[in-house]
Amino acid sequence: MAEITASMVKELREKTDAPMMECKKALTEAGGDMDKAEEILRVKLGNKASKAAARIAAEGIVGISIAADGKLGTIIEVNCETDFVAKNDDFLALVQNCAELVSANNPADVAALSALPLGEGTVESTRTALVGKIGENMSIRRFARVEAKGQLFSYIHGGAKIGVLLDLVGGDEQLGRDIAMHIAASKPKSLDSSGVSAELIEAERRIAIEKGREAGKPEAMLEKIAEGTVQKFLKEVTLLGQIFVKAEDGKQTIEQLLKAKGASVASFTLYIVGEGIEKKVTDFAAEVAEQAAAAAKK
Repeated sequence: MAEITASMVKELREKTDAPMMECKKALTEAGGDMDKAEEILRVKLGNKASKAAARIAAEGIVGISIAADGKLGTIIEVNCETDFVAKNDDFLALVQNCAELVSANNPADVAALSALPLGEGTVESTRTALVGKIGENMSIRRFARVEAKGQLFSYIHGGAKIGVLLDLVGGDEQLGRDIAMHIAASKPKSLDSSGVSAELIEAERRIAIEKGREAGKPEAMLEKIAEGTVQKFLKEVTLLGQIFVKAEDGKQTIEQLLKAKGASVASFTLYIVGEGIEKKVTDFAAEVAEQAAAAAKK
């Protein structure tokens, strides 16, 4: 019997995106014949995984796992191609298992998480097997593991399209829920101004100056106008500066709310599914015309 080497398994896996153990089994069955092994996998998995690997996965869900004592938690984003698959029980189980594995093992990155044991194989073999079963690409995009300074609270919104993990020091359960919900609704970029990039602040300043010039404002006033604009911007994009969404007077900021409750926010993580991923826009009419033209040529 031909020896099945690791390099052979790797080559077949790269060609098919099938789970590693399935590749090894197929190669063993094929006596080391790469083409025959690929055919075996295509019969078994329908060649779904290799086709799916190139497709954009910009849907999915945010999963959150928090320990019973509220001191350790993980937030994770796992993507797929369609919202339909984001509701699939196997996909949901993969997300939850990954979140719990991050909490338990503290992997350095997605690659380290993918190598962790899960089921009869690893996270990666489970993912690729699920790609083959469902026929959609899916990927673990990012995660954050938090060891709380206070108590962890979470909020999931819009079918798990938005997720928040909040570390609140002091306060109570109601305050934790309220602030987590506020973060999901108002989407702050950072806790305070120190977390906003200098590039973003400078861009706001330049825009304000140009707008002032276009409006005919004196040059001597432009810097003052720009500074006012920047300060307003920072209040809008920082958690502490934002107006609390449930403020009865419409004026109370999160900073004021926390002070009144004798609490503070140690950190928060906000994930929005697909944020920053370029989604493929399909021109249906053009696609139909292209298919019709191809059929006519045949």
